[in-house]
Amino acid sequence: MTHIVLALGFLLVCIGFWGLMTRKEVFRLIISFSLLDTGVHVIMVGIGYVRTGTAPIFDEALAVAGAVGKVVDPVPSALVLTAIVIGLAVTALMLSFAIRLHASRGSLAVDDMKELKW
Repeated sequence: MTHIVLALGFLLVCIGFWGLMTRKEVFRLIISFSLLDTGVHVIMVGIGYVRTGTAPIFDEALAVAGAVGKVVDPVPSALVLTAIVIGLAVTALMLSFAIRLHASRGSLAVDDMKELKW
C-alpha cells in the first residue's frame, strides 16, 4: 500500500513538473504547480505511514521501549496540513494575478508578454 501511495505521489510530481516545463499558458502553469504541490503532500503522507501503526499515545497498552516500530509519526501529517494551507493561499494568489493579467493584457499566453522577456 505504501509503495502505491509513494508511486502516485511521484507520478503527480512528475506530471506537475512536466506541465511547468512545457506549458506556455498561465492557467495551465497554475494547475501544474498545484499538481506538483499535491504530489509532494502525498509523498510526505506516504513516508509517515506505518501499516499496523497506532496513535503515539503512551499508556499501559503501548510501552515507550517498543513504540518505535508501532506508532505513526505525527510530524509529516502536521507538516502536510500546514503545507496544504500554504499551497491553497499561493494558488489563490496566482489565480488573482492571472485574473489581473488577463484584465490588463487580454491574454494568458506567456508568449504575449513581450516586455518581460530578455
